[in-house]
Amino acid sequence: MTRDEAKKKLVAGGHILEAVGQGDMTRGHISVRVPDDANRFYMKPHSFGFDEMNVDNLVTCDLTGNKVDGWAPRHSEVFIHSEIFKLRPDINSIIHTHPTYSVAFSASGRKLRALSQPSTLFVDNYGVYTGTIDLIRSTVTGHGVAKALADFPVVFLKNHGVVVCGSCIEEAVIFSIMLENACQIQMIAEAAGETASEFQREDVLALRKNLLSPEQQTINFEYLRRRIERQG
Repeated sequence: MTRDEAKKKLVAGGHILEAVGQGDMTRGHISVRVPDDANRFYMKPHSFGFDEMNVDNLVTCDLTGNKVDGWAPRHSEVFIHSEIFKLRPDINSIIHTHPTYSVAFSASGRKLRALSQPSTLFVDNYGVYTGTIDLIRSTVTGHGVAKALADFPVVFLKNHGVVVCGSCIEEAVIFSIMLENACQIQMIAEAAGETASEFQREDVLALRKNLLSPEQQTINFEYLRRRIERQG
């Protein structure tokens, strides 16, 4: 993937997140490593909504969190991205949003259960950061989030939001949507009363393997991309 392609795909990812309701005004952000330069990343600018992202207003940051290119302001929570990119060379795209059900779930103190197909991706496969409810505006708190993420794809920031990571933009975006769906279904099911028994661990892991197919992430991402283009 070229640098231009990475920027266009990052913009598409932001537009998709807005379209599915994860915008929260200007507060969320998404990033991707610069192709051929693992020490820098493109990121949504501060003061813009996901739907306002374009190739021109993206900023480029390094792994210290400093802006090295771009005219737009850098997000104060850049350290979520820089610190995770430092610790996780396998991760190439990071999203931080505040989806309603995911935030509510993080406040419940409950354990995510295999109550839906999307949930099988995340059962026993997420971290929880409890260091602060405040914004992640320093390398210290950013490092805390990265440590809580550990080797998982997702970390809940208690009472705050979620950080979702992927090996590519497509994976991070689709995982963000599926995580919110999993939290929504569990909260509805548990609010309705006692739930039925869950499937066996081997069944859960078998479905997880199928859902982790890179081809599936790309197919779903491109569908959402086309849908937005039709509506635009």
